[in-house]
Amino acid sequence: MTDAQQTAAADPGLAPSEPSGPAPVPLLAPREGVPPVVADEESLAGVVAAFAAGSGPVAVDAERASGYRYGQRAYLVQLRRAGAGTALIDPVACPDLGALGGELAVTEWVLHAATQDLPCLRDIGMVPTRLFDTELAGRLAGFARVGLGVMVETVLGYSLEKGHSAVDWSSRPLPEPWLRYAALDVELLVDLRDALEEELTRQGKFDWALEEFAAIAAAPPPPPRKDPWRRTSGVHKVRRRRQLAIVRELWTARDQVAQRRDLSPGKVLSDAAIIAAAQAAPVDVRALAGLHGFGHRMGRRQLQHWQTAVDRARALPETELPQPGQQVSGPPPPRSWPEKDPAAAARLTAARAAVTAHAEELNLPQENLLAPDVVRRLCWEPPADREPAAIAGALRALGAREWQIARTSDSLAQALAAEA
Repeated sequence: MTDAQQTAAADPGLAPSEPSGPAPVPLLAPREGVPPVVADEESLAGVVAAFAAGSGPVAVDAERASGYRYGQRAYLVQLRRAGAGTALIDPVACPDLGALGGELAVTEWVLHAATQDLPCLRDIGMVPTRLFDTELAGRLAGFARVGLGVMVETVLGYSLEKGHSAVDWSSRPLPEPWLRYAALDVELLVDLRDALEEELTRQGKFDWALEEFAAIAAAPPPPPRKDPWRRTSGVHKVRRRRQLAIVRELWTARDQVAQRRDLSPGKVLSDAAIIAAAQAAPVDVRALAGLHGFGHRMGRRQLQHWQTAVDRARALPETELPQPGQQVSGPPPPRSWPEKDPAAAARLTAARAAVTAHAEELNLPQENLLAPDVVRRLCWEPPADREPAAIAGALRALGAREWQIARTSDSLAQALAAEA
């Protein structure tokens, strides 16, 4: 019986009623009820003191308003720690959580899909030095499905409430059912962490997980994305440079409006509308209004704003038009390798097969054994020496962790030597 199940047996807030017939998965309930949202400095100081005095790892989660608001800021932060209970903090009312982050800096943070939450937590002053990612731990342990709800049910035997993951967390006040859902996200996160550590240790993979977690904690913020407008959905349908310029101008105009109004860009103008305008290159507002996404609900002022962006693109000299295809560092897309470099294509086929076979032996996803980008870069520009030591050095230079290098350098050396 896990700690969570023992707690449930002794706590009526968690314990399910006696079932009749096949036992259903019990629905988890917050042990102390839903706490009030911390929305002022005095209450925040109390949370800081309580969590500083707590013990053991701290479960951390954050809710964003993706699809509703501009950017990826946090609109609710949830924490739970032994001795402190659960706290729900409004980072809009309390935008600086640096004092809390400082008190917990040396504590192990338990997150699910840490890389999704760390950027917005960093923005409000919360940066861990040690962490445990339960989603990544599940992948390394070989679980086929690693969503938080599935993991809690599979490992701990409890069902989390569903239905509020995609709501507008920027709403105020937040409804009680949403807060209950948010509190439950951290209710058993430490219990899940402990069970996964036990499973990883049993499989001999716990040290691998520690290397992965350390790499996540030490990773710097990602650099700004180059030419983000190229990620417009459907841009592959746009072939001509003048049309690409229209995509770029409309994307930039939309982004400025979205940022000013704090709205998700898709709520300002859809990607489909941008692509339709790029393909049609309308000469005036009337022509624009007839396109998909620029319907009768859009006022003339809005239409003129978008038409002005189109006109800017139409007026650009040839020298300022964007080139088709994004300039990227590193190797070209693998689909072009057979034509560009048949030997590299053969290396990639052999290396992928070696990594896939070994990942299956270890019961973990291929991409967690070795990142696909690392495999591609190694195969595109392999070291002249194909011995395992040289391959290990190349993998290390590409950012592979030591446990990954130890388990792939020999098989990759064999695959590349066979190709050579």
